[in-house]
This record gives sequence, structure tokens and C-alpha cells, in this order.
Amino acid sequence: MISETTNELINALEEKFQGMNQNTDTHLEGLLWSKPITYWDYIQTDALLNLQIQRTLLPDEMVFIMYHQVNELLFKMILWEINQVCHATTLTTDFFTEKLRRISRYFDMLTTSFDIMRDGMEVEQYMKFRNTLTPASGFQSAQYRKIEFASTDLINLIDYRFRATIDRNTPYRHALEHLYWQAAGKDHKTGQKNYLIQAFEDKYDAEFLRFMEEYNTINIWQKFKQLPAEDQAHPELVAAMRHYDRTVNITWVMGHYNAAKKYIESGQGSGEATGGSDWKKYMHPKYQRRIFFPELWSEDELKHWGEDC
Repeated sequence: MISETTNELINALEEKFQGMNQNTDTHLEGLLWSKPITYWDYIQTDALLNLQIQRTLLPDEMVFIMYHQVNELLFKMILWEINQVCHATTLTTDFFTEKLRRISRYFDMLTTSFDIMRDGMEVEQYMKFRNTLTPASGFQSAQYRKIEFASTDLINLIDYRFRATIDRNTPYRHALEHLYWQAAGKDHKTGQKNYLIQAFEDKYDAEFLRFMEEYNTINIWQKFKQLPAEDQAHPELVAAMRHYDRTVNITWVMGHYNAAKKYIESGQGSGEATGGSDWKKYMHPKYQRRIFFPELWSEDELKHWGEDC
């Protein structure tokens, strides 16, 4: 005897598969032969836990690898949320605010997680396996660059020295060459691009250019400006925008800065970043003044950006 609930489900499946021009019986038979899902199959734990490949015999290198892999997973979660905002055909303040709060929580987690790396590795071990990793750098996280592109107008990512010469009509290639992080890929003594950024550009330039164009008019800031005036003044949304901006461009950056400082200035190495950049001026927010939503901050707040760290 088929219950009323089962009949309703079958009818719903029939409607679904007819809408897809699919045969319902074929799909139901497929269910007959499918095996039950397990946690390890669904999460793909075997594959995930076999992605940590050490290049040295030093135990703390495993901490370093797993920490950065967790970061990349969180970056993917952030991009997943950003994509829903930027590609939404209609936006409510509640939806916009909730997505920003989710993203900020991910970055809050990233910020506090720096304690794991800062206090979870022996300096002596790190300074040994660090040389094996050169010239690889966290600078080469393509997902983080995409988060920036999808968050704000390109002008806010341009090296502060060149912003007056660049506007919305500037070719994407020219803008890419003048982004703030280009400074971290150049030897601060010679001004020449090093292998760090050359390899990065060889792999991701075309992808970045496409991404920059895609989000030029639908990034988070543009979506905010497209809202009705009364929605743009919504206090909870404005607070969420400001929190996200500060979390990414001051709090998280300073967590990274302080973790790097412990090891680079430990006295056990050259005192330079892996790529040869002037890492302090690249990382500290008061120098590059990375601000996603400058119109939401007062003149005094902009003037002293990052100085209270």
C-alpha cells in the first residue's frame, strides 16, 4: 500500500523530471542501484587528508601546509557568499546584510587563526623549511585577489601612488600592472619583477583580467550603490559594510603582519620576505591604505586608516 505522502513525492518527482525532459522511471531505477551516502564519501575525507605533502622532514611544516589549506577553503566559502550578492538580480537589505555578516565571520575566523601559525610552529623549524619553500608565498593566493576584485572598484586596489592617473576607463591590463600588490612582487632594491610575481602572472593573468571585467559593475560596492537611497542608509547594512571593510583591510592584515613579523624578525634569517619585497610597507594598512568602501568612512577615519594597530 503506497501512502499519500509517497504518492505526493512521486508526483513531485514526475513534475520535476518532466520539466527537465527526463524519464522519471529511469531516475527512480537509478535510485534502486545507488549505494547509501556516508560521511567520508560526502566530505571526501580520504582525498582531503591526502593533500598535505611535505617537502622537508621538519614536523612543523605540516602545520604550515594545513593552515594555508584551511585558509584557501575559507576563501572559497567567502567567494561563494560574495557571488550570491554580486549576481543577485534583486537585493534586499536583510539579504545583503546577512551575507556580509557571514563573510565577516569567515574573516574573523581567519584573523584569530593566525595564533595557530604564530604560536604553533617553532621558529627554528620554520626558518629551515622556509628556505625550501622559497620563492612560494601566500601572496600567490589567487582566491584572495578575487575576493578583492569582487569587493570594490579597481581604483581602491591601485597602488596609492598611481591612483590619480587611473580611472574607470583605464584598460584592465594597465590597472592590473598598477595594483597595490605589484609592489610585493618587485625587488624593492632594483624595482624589477621577481620570480614570485612572474610565475603568479603566468598562471593567473588571463583569469584575473576576465574576473576584473566581470565584477567591474557588480562588485559589492557597486551593488550597494545600486540600492535605493533609503536602503543605502540602512544602519545595519552600513555597519556590516564597515565591519567587513575594517576586518579585511586592517584586522586580518595586521594578524598576518604580526605573525610574519615574529619569524622574519627572529634574527634567524635574512630579515626579508621570500620574494625580496619591502614586506612591512606592503602589508601594513597605513601604507597601502587598502579601503573597499571609502565613502562610508569619515575624512578623519580615512586619514588615520590603520594607524591604531
